[in-house]
Amino acid sequence: MHRIFGTPFAAVYPLYIAKVERKGRSKGEVDEVIRWLTGFDQEQLQRQVDENATFEQFFAEAHLNPDVALITGVVCGVRVEDIDDPLMQKIRYLDKLVDELARGKAMSKVLRVA
Repeated sequence: MHRIFGTPFAAVYPLYIAKVERKGRSKGEVDEVIRWLTGFDQEQLQRQVDENATFEQFFAEAHLNPDVALITGVVCGVRVEDIDDPLMQKIRYLDKLVDELARGKAMSKVLRVA
């Protein structure tokens, strides 16, 4: 088991926010991306943070967006679509979306809107 699986989502969440804010994006946009990916509403997302849910618990409660297969590309030198471990792939999907947001991609492109 990779150590990120047991890491609290709440420990990484502020890092996602800081990353995008350095590039002129907002916490609200990070939340929107997370809600799109996980199916959580804002209250459910906040509960995950407040309860210090691990990434494993976080994604166990999530209902991934049906368009998740449209997320492709490289994170940490690995193509997200080629990751074998389902939980690691979900984590990397989230990383990829946050990276795209930080790089200034339009929200419609990040959220794979046709």
